[in-house]
This record gives sequence, C-alpha cells and structure tokens, in this order.
Amino acid sequence: MTELTQDYSLPPQKVPVFNPRTLLPSEITVLKQEISELLCQRDAVLVAHYYVDSDVQDLALETHGCVADSLEMARFGSNHPASTLVVAGVRFMGETAKILSPDKTVIMPTLQAECSLDLGCPPQEFSTFCQDHSDRTVVVYANTSAEVKAMSDWVVTSSVGLKIVEYLAHQNKKILWAPDKHLGHYIQQQTGADMLLWSGACVVHEEFKFEALRKMKNLYPSAGLLVHPESPAAVIELADMVGSTSQILRAASELPHEMFIVATDRGLLHQMRKAEPEKRFIEAPTAGQGATCRSCAHCPWMAMNELEKVRDSLLMLDNEVFVEPDIARRAMIPLQRMLDFPN
Repeated sequence: MTELTQDYSLPPQKVPVFNPRTLLPSEITVLKQEISELLCQRDAVLVAHYYVDSDVQDLALETHGCVADSLEMARFGSNHPASTLVVAGVRFMGETAKILSPDKTVIMPTLQAECSLDLGCPPQEFSTFCQDHSDRTVVVYANTSAEVKAMSDWVVTSSVGLKIVEYLAHQNKKILWAPDKHLGHYIQQQTGADMLLWSGACVVHEEFKFEALRKMKNLYPSAGLLVHPESPAAVIELADMVGSTSQILRAASELPHEMFIVATDRGLLHQMRKAEPEKRFIEAPTAGQGATCRSCAHCPWMAMNELEKVRDSLLMLDNEVFVEPDIARRAMIPLQRMLDFPN
C-alpha cells in the first residue's frame, strides 16, 4: 500500500532566485589563496557537496577536504582531525555534521541555504502526522531538519534507503516515509513495502519531465540516461540507471556509454567530467525554459555557497551551526542506525 499526505511541495514563490556574481579568473585565484591560508590558520577543513559551485569543489579537494554526498560529508568531517568544519552545502548538511561532530565548530558560507525537502516538512506538522500513525516505523530522508530526524526511527540517504526499507519490510514493518514523495514511491515500487508517504519534493528533480527526456533520448539514442530517484516516476522509467549522486558518479565510469544524459543537479557534472574527460555529459532538460523553470537543474540554495562567502565565514568565524543538545542526542539514534547498517 502507498498513500500520500497533502501536498507539501514548495510553491514557486517560495523558491529563491539567486544569481551568483561571475568572478574573474584573477579574483578566483586570489580568493582560493586567501581561503587556503585561513583554513590553516583556523585549523579548519572545507567539506563541499557535489552540487555547489565548481570552484568551491576544486578548492575543497586542493586543500585536502572532500567533495561528497551529504552522508559522506558528515562522515569525513567527524573523522578529520580539524577542529573546525566549513560545510559548503545546505542547512541540514551543517546540522548533520554538527550532530556527528558535537565537539567541533561547524560553520557554513551562509545560513540562508535551505532545502525544499527540509522546508516542506515542518516539524510541528510532522510530529502530529507521526502521532496519528504511531503504529508505523518512521523513516526519514537525510534532507530534513535535525528536529525531524529526532522524531524518526531511521534516517536514510538515497544510496542506502532502498536497502534499509527492504530490511524493514522483511520484518513486516509498516513504514511512515518523509519527506520526498518521488523517492518514497520509487522505494515502495522496488520493495513492495507498506508505506505512507509525506508529500514533499525537490525543486530541482521535480522539474525533469518524461516527454522532454523522451525527445532527448531519441535525439541521442546511444546516450545512457542517469536519473536520481528524487525524480518523478515517469522519468525514472526511462532511466538506464537510477541512483544517488555518488552512485551516478560511479556509473559514469563503470557503464560503457560514451555519452550520458544526466537527470540531477548540474553541479554533479563537474566531477563527472573530471573523472571521465573523454565522455560527453548532457544536462537533462527541465520543465520550462529560462525564467519559467524554478531551478533550471541547479539548486538555488546550493548556488549561495560562493567563494567570497567561504572566505568571509572563515574571516569572521560566523554562520556557526548549533543544534540543541536534546535534539542532537535524539537525532543521533536513527543516524547511528543508518551508519551501523551493513552495506
């Protein structure tokens, strides 16, 4: 059984329009040097998500930080000896890093970088929903606030969500899933689990549409289609491979295709092109053109992580992330279950 709650997807007017300033090559060089020096001075390491600006990704790797998905970012930060973590991503990633590294200082380039899935799952309403369905095991996606995680039995990422739900289904557990309806539907279809779905959506992945992708596949018949499971079901049905950001990146190297259409945030293409420079990667088309699409295949909140803001956060040591100790303690329980789950 799969049921949906009322729609909690963000309306267009709540999705910001953010156009980062284009930097000159000389400005990028100076900023990178400044940030590198500040990282050393502050005993800090830069941890970046695949979706942020390519210059920020490059700097993270150049300074022996990491570029990864949300779970690996938090893992890397907790295992790194640095006393300060600079998390270039969105707010829930900073919170997760703080929960896993409570004794470290966690700062972000901006605290305005949100996530439509996180915003689409208000803690108070989610609490009521859980109370109304107290017979169900609560499984929440990592793209949620610390407060929502603290209400859950399990936290999952897109790379392990299917395996964990399959494990729970084999135990005859009925599941309450939040917040991404498309990822929840995909997992339900793959596992046959009894799932009650919260109805949130990612503003980036929801814009990929079946008809536009079908036309592109016809235009490039030899191209492989790589799709993130936060995409609508009709888009997933067209895919040659469905997976998380790290799984998509790995598939680009492992699959034999010389060309790929990529249905996820275009920020990931930077690492794909670096890993496979001889292959061609094409952004999947989004609904609408130009100003008529909400994200145009790039998260507007991820775009807020600019080099200048990375520098400024290190200079001022502001934009620090805090999580209330009781919430952090309760959120760590389902996070630890995921970390301990055998892959």
